[in-house]
Amino acid sequence: MMIKYSKHFLNKLEDLFSESDYVLRYEKGNFQSGYCVLKDTKVAIVNKFYTLDGKINCLLEILKEVKLDTSNLNDKNKALLKELSQTALKI
Repeated sequence: MMIKYSKHFLNKLEDLFSESDYVLRYEKGNFQSGYCVLKDTKVAIVNKFYTLDGKINCLLEILKEVKLDTSNLNDKNKALLKELSQTALKI
């Protein structure tokens, strides 16, 4: 899958999180990697001052790191998650 760094793709990733059991928040903070995942409370926090590219990269890294429950996802988001899990990021 070719990852497009656009607002539309960011919205797709945010929609994926909104249907999952994780809560996505944009906050200011001095995170070492640009994001923080609180696995016990299922909260993902991304630095709100990041650029569009940075936010998308953080969300993709979080998706690789956490295990999402796919039972709550619609068919489009299941397909997106499957496609993203098969794509290796080249950074």
